[in-house]
Amino acid sequence: MPPEAPVFDEIIHAPHRLRICAVLGAARRVEFGFLQDRLELSKSALSKHLSQLADAGYVTQERGVREGRSRLWLTLTPAGRRAYAAHVRALQQIIAADPG
Repeated sequence: MPPEAPVFDEIIHAPHRLRICAVLGAARRVEFGFLQDRLELSKSALSKHLSQLADAGYVTQERGVREGRSRLWLTLTPAGRRAYAAHVRALQQIIAADPG
């Protein structure tokens, strides 16, 4: 399957959402607490960004229990992976563009 065409995605481009996609893109699923620590965001700020990604169909959230505690697991959807990859390619094109 050929890669998605480069597409600049305004939803993904916001710095925290771009970092969220980068972390989720490197894993099958990630726990909310890990992501919060990694990005050094408050729970409310991270939740807001995740809601925007989820509303776009880029992230799914699944509740579960691990070690007797309730956990929230986050996954980049197939559509989210495609959109993130296309956005990265668009950024690479911008960077590689000849300024002259």
